[in-house]
Amino acid sequence: MVRGRWRTAGSALVRVVLVWAVSTLTMLALAGILPDFRLQSGDGDSITQIGLTAAWGAGAFGLLSALVWPVLVRALLLVPALVLGLLVFFLNGSLLLIALSLIPTGRGQVEPETAVVVAAVMSAVASATSTALAVRDDEAYRRRLYRLADRRRRRLRRAGAPGSGEAAPGLVFLQLDGVGYDALRRASRAGLMPTVAGWLERSHRVTPWRTDWSSQTGASQLGILHGSNFDVPAFRWYEKDTGEVVVCNRPTSAAELQRRAMERTGDAGLLTRDGASRGNLFSGGADQLALVLSVSARRGRANRSRAGYFAYFSDPANAVRTAVSFVAEVGREICQSVRARTRADAPRVSRGGLYPLIRAFATVVERDVVVAAVIGDMLAGRAAVYADLVAYDEVAHHSGPHGRDTDRVLERLDRSIALIARVAEHAPREYRIVLLSDHGQSPGETFLSRYGLSLKDLVRAGCGLPVSRRAGRTRSGAEARAAVRTALHRPVEEGEEAHPEPGTDPVVLASGNLGLISFPDVRGRASRQLVERAHPALLATLANHPGVGFLLVDGEVLGPGGAVARLDVPGEAEELLAPFGPGAAEAVRRTDAFPHVADVMVNSAYDPATGAVHAFEEQIGSHGGLGGAQGHPFLMWPTELAQPPAEIVGAEAVHGVLRGWLRDAERDGPQIPLGPLPVGRPVPEPTAWPVSEPALAPAEPPSSAQAAQPDP
Repeated sequence: MVRGRWRTAGSALVRVVLVWAVSTLTMLALAGILPDFRLQSGDGDSITQIGLTAAWGAGAFGLLSALVWPVLVRALLLVPALVLGLLVFFLNGSLLLIALSLIPTGRGQVEPETAVVVAAVMSAVASATSTALAVRDDEAYRRRLYRLADRRRRRLRRAGAPGSGEAAPGLVFLQLDGVGYDALRRASRAGLMPTVAGWLERSHRVTPWRTDWSSQTGASQLGILHGSNFDVPAFRWYEKDTGEVVVCNRPTSAAELQRRAMERTGDAGLLTRDGASRGNLFSGGADQLALVLSVSARRGRANRSRAGYFAYFSDPANAVRTAVSFVAEVGREICQSVRARTRADAPRVSRGGLYPLIRAFATVVERDVVVAAVIGDMLAGRAAVYADLVAYDEVAHHSGPHGRDTDRVLERLDRSIALIARVAEHAPREYRIVLLSDHGQSPGETFLSRYGLSLKDLVRAGCGLPVSRRAGRTRSGAEARAAVRTALHRPVEEGEEAHPEPGTDPVVLASGNLGLISFPDVRGRASRQLVERAHPALLATLANHPGVGFLLVDGEVLGPGGAVARLDVPGEAEELLAPFGPGAAEAVRRTDAFPHVADVMVNSAYDPATGAVHAFEEQIGSHGGLGGAQGHPFLMWPTELAQPPAEIVGAEAVHGVLRGWLRDAERDGPQIPLGPLPVGRPVPEPTAWPVSEPALAPAEPPSSAQAAQPDP
């Protein structure tokens, strides 16, 4: 054993020396190339002196990177993640300036802007060298994995677990956000996702499942992780009892939704048994959390939602690699946007402002951080991991669900899946990898682009309220105003008020192609009769608009041409909603029972021939309501797992399938209770397979204007 320890220490020392030597040579080369970087005095020095200066500078920079960088990253965890990513270059360059100032002879000189370049190159070279050495030292890598496995077994024995056999198989659930069933099949057939295609041929099966009416991440992931998405009518909605707008990707809202789900089910969630939640809106009851929105608003030691940032960015090479890829992704988005405008692609939405940064954050930073966290979870032997990769969903909103932009994203997602699968082969326990999605994406021109006014403008016009001059000049606006003038001449029945008490304007919110209209001054849910008395032209204006598919008003579904179907009359709603596919009426009926359903729910028109819908937000790939691919995500599982039901309806049903697989996995191994790892244990980072492409992390807590922002 002593000999083995000396061998391990000697191997580590050799790797340090080799990395130091390569860093020294890199610094010498950069000093020869860059005019603002010198490693010698003005009078000139010997080659030996220059080499010693480079060695001293490279050693000081490496030492500072190892000791000071993690401290800086931890101190900056309260800084928004996007800002932290942009600070990487500055911080790394500052460490190099400090390292050069520590050279005793004072020969190291570099301009600040050049220091950023030198530091980035040196970090990348050092990381590549260290990784290459670790990959080639297979025996050392195997020993490291065995130590992780032995450490876990010892912890289980200390916890009093019976038996000494191998742990039960673990499960890794990878959510490919927004990738619908048809999109996955197309990508695998086209060779965009060779890993997925290979699994489908040899080891996995895939099936579509049907979302609830609210086909968006908040409702689906809450149901999948916590077993209940009751009373989640949309991505954002107005609650009359509190006067608040609930937004699924707002930390305070996510925390409240998670609390309600746990209260309703009496269970903490899917991941309570030694689970890890990575990059999700909700925790799922996991003890190990990173980038989880529902806990990100908390402060203190109990909040580890940003631990994933620290575990990843504490390595300066990771930070530099991700920052470089971040910049490259920003450039890629700008080029793709310019190309789309040049070709006059249609439909098209604005992709300027901060969007290139937001896209780079979602497709680079989050992917890298989440993938690294999942790899760490597998090397630690955790029983269940659920991670969300949001890249495709973000790009599809602005580029459309199909095309060159999203194809490249699917290719990179496949490489991330392949990386995780390779690491699973060396983990201290067997892992079964399940792929799934929370919803799909339906294409289509936006409602605003197609008809020249927003849903809010149309509602205000239908209520006889002022609208913008541009909206008022549109055909829809003119028709709405004409309908109001006609409706106001209707006689009022005796004993009824023509209008309620004067009050605030209606609250109009959008969730993809689903719109929600609430009247704040009406107690409880407004009936159809009350809405028609207060605003005689509104419902007819909406129901007969060519961009609207149907309305839900207090148990009744209204369609074009005066069509009305009551949800409590068998067959009526099924017939009216038949164009929206099987199960549409049942999904609407379930939502109608929610306490916080809006007074009027508006689903956009849907073209079954093209699969197109009209988003009430600025999205040409959208989800949130009924119609097309948005309601048909996928579930893909290894054949070792039990066959799920032939038809899976709703996110709560998916939760039941996943929970069953977890129970089966525990029965497949010895009955060892797998509790959480001790608090404070660092997530082990892989040394052999670094994430070669960057990804970003979940957005910071949204401001009060979040309710007006699109669903990510």
